[in-house]
Amino acid sequence: MKIKPLQLLSHIILILGVLLMVLPIWFSFATSTHDNISIIKEGMQFFLGDSFSVNYNEVLNEKGGWSEEVTAFNMFINSFIMALGIASLKVVISAMSAYALVYFRFKLAVPIFWLIFITLLVPLEVRIFPSYKIVSDLGLTNTYTGLILPLVASATATFFFRQFYRTIPDELLESAKLDGANSWRFFVDFLIPLSKTMLAAMFIFMFVYGYSQYLWPLIMTTDEKYWTVVMGMKIIFTEMVYQRFNPNGEIE
Repeated sequence: MKIKPLQLLSHIILILGVLLMVLPIWFSFATSTHDNISIIKEGMQFFLGDSFSVNYNEVLNEKGGWSEEVTAFNMFINSFIMALGIASLKVVISAMSAYALVYFRFKLAVPIFWLIFITLLVPLEVRIFPSYKIVSDLGLTNTYTGLILPLVASATATFFFRQFYRTIPDELLESAKLDGANSWRFFVDFLIPLSKTMLAAMFIFMFVYGYSQYLWPLIMTTDEKYWTVVMGMKIIFTEMVYQRFNPNGEIE
């Protein structure tokens, strides 16, 4: 099978793009397996070093924080639980709400959709204090529920699911009705399999959104055992900046 020049060029461009994204990550990982002296003397490394277990064991398991009990491994677990909960609930709620807006066709479907869409103008940073007040009154501070629940609504995912469902032919719904499928069976047996690509894309997008949250966990948690990776990185950076100053306030 012959490869056309245009296809070959497309593959070359794609390979170069992959290398452009992967190589910096590989350099960072490979360098992290070397000791400090090698990195200071030789700079970034392309090949793996012999300090992998020592470096990563120190980073992941060394206890720190105000109580000297929290570890980076615990922060990773907290971030993963928070991101997984946010992504899963966002995808489920958005898919079901978009399904109701598209297929139930009640009179207020369009106004309700635009009401949901307008919430994009009110991000978490704008409603941070009323959100905290509600969660605090419910006694959900310093809990995974408090970290996850206020962030599960997503106008963006609802919009994309709605646009995707509108592209599905009405004949598919009529065929499902002829086969005796009710609303729930049509959603589970027909729309969900057709939405696998959309579900995966939205899940990845929302997982990254949940994993990178900083302000909400910072306000919601006073217990170190609920710290996330982003919070830990910020604290480490603050300590590094602080250590650069001597008691007189001058940069060393």
